[in-house]
Amino acid sequence: MNSFDQLSRRGFLGRTLKLGAAGLAASCAATSCATSPTGATTSGRWQIGCYTRPWAEHDYRVALDAIAEAGFKYAGLMTTKSKTRLVISVSTTLEEAEQVGEEVKKRGLAVPSVWGGGIPVAKSLKAGIEGLKKLIDNCTACDAKNLLMGGIGKEELHNVYYKAIAECCDYAAEKGIGISVKPHGGLNATGPQCRKTIEMVGHRNFRIWYDPGNIFYYSNGELDPVIDAATVDGLVVGMCIKDYKHPKNVSLTPGTGQVNFPAVLARLKKGGFTHGPLVVECLEPGDLTQTLAEAKKVRSFLEEITGQKGRTLQESPVATAG
Repeated sequence: MNSFDQLSRRGFLGRTLKLGAAGLAASCAATSCATSPTGATTSGRWQIGCYTRPWAEHDYRVALDAIAEAGFKYAGLMTTKSKTRLVISVSTTLEEAEQVGEEVKKRGLAVPSVWGGGIPVAKSLKAGIEGLKKLIDNCTACDAKNLLMGGIGKEELHNVYYKAIAECCDYAAEKGIGISVKPHGGLNATGPQCRKTIEMVGHRNFRIWYDPGNIFYYSNGELDPVIDAATVDGLVVGMCIKDYKHPKNVSLTPGTGQVNFPAVLARLKKGGFTHGPLVVECLEPGDLTQTLAEAKKVRSFLEEITGQKGRTLQESPVATAG
């Protein structure tokens, strides 16, 4: 296992034992104790949503309109038409993030996940920590529940990247924000590799956001996520709903490719992921009308395989006032 420069594994374990009240907040944040747009808690049920990525060539408000019209209650913030190509990034101001949050609420939506892009660890550890804290602040400003990280491709920056995350876990927990990493190529392309990053950071507020489509993608179709899912028991707090078709295609509507979503979910549930965010990342490309139709189709598909078809939040026996 890799270790951080001048920071021992023992030091990490010692610190996590002293979490106290912050530890309780961390536990809630990491396990995505999200609330519905109406303020009711949603633990115990799947939070089916959609990221802005299928509408990346349009303003994020167009994506939010479509996500709401498609019947989702949760919107993941990812790519959009902007200078950074992201809805929320290190360069987003607090005022801009607050405005995004207001736009989300106007449509009766809530934000379970933000993809904020990279952090400037290439400049320095200090810059990386400052950038990550800014992303966390922006998540707070737009009332998001989890910050999704993609890892880093450059091996020489691997340690400093995860050290920056380690230094920010308590900060995020205090604000009710979980931090997660997903399979995304490089040194975090598989479940076992993602598990190593979790062990490296050694903090309960840093967990895995699973992505079955990427397991296929980065293994060139050779590693089935149904098999890989067994390697992340106890660590998954959310999931990118992404499918795959060989060769190297993830731009399709989930349920139409090679990922066996019922089997993947069943294996993740066996490992402890029994509720939480399921956020669609990609849809079959098309014009706005076609994309909306695909969004509706995948929402129905996910409601069907999770047993939530036709159920409203008010009908859920686990929903309580928040």
